[in-house]
Amino acid sequence: MNSMRELLIDELSDLYSAEKQLVGALPKMAKAAACEKLRTAFEEHLAVTVNQLTRLESVFQELGEKPKRKKCKAMEGLIEEGAEVIKKKGLPEVKDVALIGAAQRVEHYEMAAYGTSRAIAESLQLITVAGLLQETLDEERDADTELNNLALSDVNAEAVAASE
Repeated sequence: MNSMRELLIDELSDLYSAEKQLVGALPKMAKAAACEKLRTAFEEHLAVTVNQLTRLESVFQELGEKPKRKKCKAMEGLIEEGAEVIKKKGLPEVKDVALIGAAQRVEHYEMAAYGTSRAIAESLQLITVAGLLQETLDEERDADTELNNLALSDVNAEAVAASE
């Protein structure tokens, strides 16, 4: 890479690929969730992720670019880990806790990647792009908080009770 703009396009292309992969994975996670609240959280995050893809398209349009054709290997690995959780046998309540862990790893990756991209956009004084990326970063933080709250309340309590 020879410029910060080129780096930004590369980072955004990774995010675009990551979000597209996540759109395919979230319905599987929702279907695997035993807890209704967790299933609903995954379904709601799917709708948010679809909107984030649209927002990323707006970012690329703002930059006069198109996403590079690439596959985000980080998200691919995180989704594979989540798929392994789905395949495991055991108590559904305990699996829900594992699904939350897998989902939070995804959120943490996305928060890091969106934060980096936003910082690059800010350094390039791309205010509109930085604002759009911040909006998505805020949504990712909200999703992580929601997952954490689920883990701390209903889901963990059900898993502990079921495993005793």
